[in-house]
Amino acid sequence: MAIFNIYRDRENSPKNAYFCKIINYTGVKVARKKKELPFLEKVTIKDVAAEGKAIAKIDDLVVFVPFVVPGDVVDLQVKRKKNKYAEAEAVKFHEYSPVREVAFCEHYGVCGGCKWQILPYQEQIKYKQKQVTDNLTRIGKIELPEISPILGSEKTTFYRNKLEFTFSNKRWLTYEEVKQNVTYDQMNAVGFHIPNAFDKVLAIEKCWLQDDISNRIRNAVRDYAYEHNYSFFDLRNQVGMLRNMIIRTSTTGELMVILICRIDEEHHEEEMVLFKKLLQHMADSFPEITSLLYIINNKCNDTITDRDVFVFKGNDYIYEEMEGLKFKIGPKSFYQTNSEQAYNLYKITRNFAQLTGNELVYDLYTGTGTIANFVASKAKQVIGIEYVPEAIEDAKVNADINGIKNTLFFAGDMKDMLTQDFINQYGRPDVIITDPPRAGMHQDVVDVILFAEPQRIVYVSCNPATQARDLALLDEKYKVTAVQPVDMFPHTHHVENVVLLEKR
Repeated sequence: MAIFNIYRDRENSPKNAYFCKIINYTGVKVARKKKELPFLEKVTIKDVAAEGKAIAKIDDLVVFVPFVVPGDVVDLQVKRKKNKYAEAEAVKFHEYSPVREVAFCEHYGVCGGCKWQILPYQEQIKYKQKQVTDNLTRIGKIELPEISPILGSEKTTFYRNKLEFTFSNKRWLTYEEVKQNVTYDQMNAVGFHIPNAFDKVLAIEKCWLQDDISNRIRNAVRDYAYEHNYSFFDLRNQVGMLRNMIIRTSTTGELMVILICRIDEEHHEEEMVLFKKLLQHMADSFPEITSLLYIINNKCNDTITDRDVFVFKGNDYIYEEMEGLKFKIGPKSFYQTNSEQAYNLYKITRNFAQLTGNELVYDLYTGTGTIANFVASKAKQVIGIEYVPEAIEDAKVNADINGIKNTLFFAGDMKDMLTQDFINQYGRPDVIITDPPRAGMHQDVVDVILFAEPQRIVYVSCNPATQARDLALLDEKYKVTAVQPVDMFPHTHHVENVVLLEKR
């Protein structure tokens, strides 16, 4: 006879950690044996799921597996199991899928990015198209037109205009390095954070996401820092000088580098001299840099929105261009990270809006006003609303730079700004363009859109699942008449989708 006793070991367990013990009739505590997770042999991968993982099915159990593709036959070790699904990793390959490709990046499988490198690009966009279709039909449950074929990205490597690298004194050791069982003298690294290891950074030698100038700059800074014994940031202990580096490129050929450091207040002057020597080395080594900036961040977190930006060389901005329009991009500005595909996304948005020059357009979640300024020449007036005040200031500057006189921009929380009083004051929109964050639109925003009753709504989304939810809410007054998926991020599971809704 035995009973279960749930208790907390106050001396040996972390706070709120509870353990289950079996107490038998003699009163002796015996630990309950942990249930072994299943090992699955010769399983065929069937499909692709969200978050870049693939799917296998065993009876009614759905198993999510990373780093495999449909057609692979593998042995799986289950790592986590629930009633209807499990998570597993492939421990042995029996057959490779005929569509599998060899990953081109040396850091594949470790850095956590570009998980679909092992899928040919045409297969990637096929599954992204399926993701959009599944979300709109299963979650939206609304009448849909034929969904247009996804617009793929012409560039599948070196397509990003912005990357952020992290400096750390805790370099992530790869499996091969750990197997050697040696002590490494150099544990500083600059690269990307390892998933689920917040203080560890993978040293990156070559990243295929941004123009190769990004690799050359990062590696040159790293080598100079190694040679001159610069300290890399220790996230746990909050010490170390070199912290982050952001590199931004543009189709105009301009190049911005922002170096972010922590400066010890007790040795401020000496450390600033040392830091500026590094900046000078960057300026001398890379005359291509048109904007060399730095930020001092002594906070516990990496956010820089509340930090001052200092110019070491050149301007405090770069320009992006689109159809003759110039967009000023500062160190804190948001801009779509795939410039060339963003242009295609905005053209689709403008075409869906069907502007004749007589319309009042509301651009919700306008960001730095890129879409608002892009469509302004085709509208009577465009009103942009955005939560971030700094972004709204950028939007106004970009309107001034391009001589655009028919835009108005307002900063504030969307659900608080877009109200019936706001519409009564500034007019009922003929067209609403909305490009919300991944979480989609707040119910209050949907309600005000239904009150405003524009003739057309163009909904741009980076998350078709929440987009589908919002389309269902709008369905009482609006019918979906066009759907156009757009791939902005090759080798990832992310997909953009543009939907046109017309008043019933």
